[in-house]
Amino acid sequence: MTVPGPAARLLLPLLLCAAAACAQTAQERGKRVVMEALAALGGDKFLTMQDRTEKGRAYSFYREEVSGLSQAVIYTQYLAAAGPAGAPALRERQSFTRNEKEISAVLFTDGQGYELTFRGARPLPLETIGRFNISTFHNVFYLLRMRLNEPGMLFESKGADVWLNQPVEIVDIIDADNDVVTVYFHQSSKFPVRQLYYRRDPKTRRRIEEVTEYGKFREAGGGVYWPLTQLRTRDGEKVFEMFSESVSVNQSLSDSLFVLPSGIKILKRL
Repeated sequence: MTVPGPAARLLLPLLLCAAAACAQTAQERGKRVVMEALAALGGDKFLTMQDRTEKGRAYSFYREEVSGLSQAVIYTQYLAAAGPAGAPALRERQSFTRNEKEISAVLFTDGQGYELTFRGARPLPLETIGRFNISTFHNVFYLLRMRLNEPGMLFESKGADVWLNQPVEIVDIIDADNDVVTVYFHQSSKFPVRQLYYRRDPKTRRRIEEVTEYGKFREAGGGVYWPLTQLRTRDGEKVFEMFSESVSVNQSLSDSLFVLPSGIKILKRL
């Protein structure tokens, strides 16, 4: 009997792994990659996250030029069920400070959206509220936290690739309405590093590409991991970038953060 040499003994496990990978269907591989990402983000601790606070610097862009810089605090509270009119099952308050005299906040709650200033609460344009709802429903972290077990949800592997010198696994996450979010998961860390989806402009019906890139994952407390950097582009142009200095979860945020202050003046929607 011939005894395999050292090279053959090293090659055999690789061949067996390759054979096992080939034996998986695209959906089996996609589901495995997604579940590995969920485990890396904290597993059950991620799934039971009740709220999150992100603090840092936020930049908005117009035609690739910086149009605004703010110190930002984003508060997010998860809900047990989706809100009215198909609103996502969360409430969010985005507070911005450009200088000591200019303080504002944007509130998305119960299917409504408001800009809060010293003048009062101005309802946001319906298009802005709709865009927030769509982007939330298609956000990979919302998909993993709130939509993972939706009926008809599929995870289809598109294979391995290299993106920005990072080895990634690419997975299409497809819901029952056939909406597709393509997510790039880092092969080593398992964290999602890029996602993209397409939406239709409600007026022109033009297809718009929405891309978000994530980086610098850190523990946010209690075993939950979250990215400190986020960059959003729309049809290839930068629209928003956030550099978080801290992220914390399960701080028992007060409901008062996510409702309109009592007696506040309601302004006319522009």
